[in-house]
Amino acid sequence: MAMTETKPRDVQVAEIGANTTVLRSRTWDRLRFEIEYARQKGTTANSYLIQADKTALIDPPGESFTEIFLEELYHHTYLQRISYVILGHINSNRIATLKALLGQEAAPQITFVCTRAAEVALRSAFPHWNLRVIVANVEDTIDLGQGHVLQFIPTPTPRYPDELCTYDPATRILYTDKLFGSHICDEPVFDEKWKLLDEDRRYYFDCIHASQFRQVEAALDKLAPFSAIAKIYAPNHGPMVRYSVSRFTFDYRYWCERQQVQDLNVAVLYASAYGNTAILGNAIAQGLIQSGAAVQTINCELASPAEITQILQECDGFVFGTPTLAGHAPTQIQTALGIALSSAARTKLAGVFGSYGWSGEAIDLVHTKLQDAGYRMGFEPIRVKFKPTDETLRECELAGSEFVQTLKKNKKIRAPRQTGMEVQADRTEQAVGRITGSLCVITTHRFGKHQGMLTSWVSQATFNPPGLTIAVPMSQGEATLPTIGSQFVLNVLKEGRNLRRFFLKSVASEDDRLGAIDTHPANNGCLILDEALSYLECTVQSRMECGDHWLIYAAVDNGKVLEAVGVTAVQHRKSGVAY
Repeated sequence: MAMTETKPRDVQVAEIGANTTVLRSRTWDRLRFEIEYARQKGTTANSYLIQADKTALIDPPGESFTEIFLEELYHHTYLQRISYVILGHINSNRIATLKALLGQEAAPQITFVCTRAAEVALRSAFPHWNLRVIVANVEDTIDLGQGHVLQFIPTPTPRYPDELCTYDPATRILYTDKLFGSHICDEPVFDEKWKLLDEDRRYYFDCIHASQFRQVEAALDKLAPFSAIAKIYAPNHGPMVRYSVSRFTFDYRYWCERQQVQDLNVAVLYASAYGNTAILGNAIAQGLIQSGAAVQTINCELASPAEITQILQECDGFVFGTPTLAGHAPTQIQTALGIALSSAARTKLAGVFGSYGWSGEAIDLVHTKLQDAGYRMGFEPIRVKFKPTDETLRECELAGSEFVQTLKKNKKIRAPRQTGMEVQADRTEQAVGRITGSLCVITTHRFGKHQGMLTSWVSQATFNPPGLTIAVPMSQGEATLPTIGSQFVLNVLKEGRNLRRFFLKSVASEDDRLGAIDTHPANNGCLILDEALSYLECTVQSRMECGDHWLIYAAVDNGKVLEAVGVTAVQHRKSGVAY
């Protein structure tokens, strides 16, 4: 649940090991508009200070926290004592804090430790500084004294090609940068109640890592010798992992494996001059993932032609993202486009997006070449001038969802024809997953606000009076559950009419879900979807707690078939442990 009162930003300080302190720069509201922050639970930017014979600062925060972080840092160490600044990754936000730090008297003695890719960005940001930089490799160590012999593990991914993890054997802390994090702000420093973090952890993984699961698996393999002995994971965001190290590592492995068993595989290939096109690509990837596709994001600036060729041949559809530089697409995109035109089957679905500063010709160029070659497009080209907005990112996520729906139709993937295809669930889960349900949207009107929720867990329960049951996940929260005596409308969706995309999790805000489609009020004040197949006006008679769901029984007060010709949309599944 989002915080109802906004607290001021602060820095929480705690000792987490011998000579080791965490400085958690905290914001209780949504930090930025990117999709990964959409749960609106705030976040923390975790920095770490190891003060042995020598002092190392790991991962100073971005510019949102620069002032309060440096003020707090002054209270815990003399800046002149900082020997090393270790960078798990680097971006424009973090550079702002580094500039402020180097502007102090600490600058002369600081040595930066980072990967080769980060060094290039660092020297580009400080062209007039004679920076001291150590490029960290697997075999490298730095001895801070008193047993703190730091070991480094480069773990590059398309989104963070400069990512670096660090292990300290003295405290058995593994500093994991963007791995094993979550966007949630709270008082606990560690994950004592880690079971309550499951949804936030999975959402963070889906937003950041699901589309680069192959590289994340490679990173997990590199980290395995350290994970086996680590007592604590120290990520960039959220609580540190002490009580669920093994479980969280297993979850990452499992989530990566789940990406490989999806029916559909979509490649998102991009280059990003200033990071804006990459942000758009991440939002599109999130829409693809939420709609059931496996996604591979490919940074064309880092991938080889052989890698691009293989991915384009194996995928079911692909999406190109390009900035416009001097009226053209970057060389890397032109190369990747040439590979697509020569090696990708014309039956594959395609899409184009990009950010630009002035004219945006590259987006039109890529789109035109794909169309002329005979590729069908999964959505209209997405053109964004300069930085994307919150609304733009929602449009991108919807575009990803629509791409998957079109892809399913093109491939004629119909669940009733399911074979014995292996999935990552045991036989019982597969058997339960064969239970089908009608796709419906429940609309409610509470506290002056209309809300809509997609469900397929609906069943007729009684003849006289006519009644039905609905299973609602407890994760919806007690405040959103219909209470006894409350009323709602059950809108039964029609097959072939893609209303469900407006109610997919995380695709749109509550206001947008119902504001973007045609509705009219029922007699009980709740909304009827004009394009539904039928609707039922209901009153809740009772409810009971059943495992991880609430079971609600409601009497049907009124109903009507809106379209006499049509078939009920049905949700088919392959596993009984997922919707």
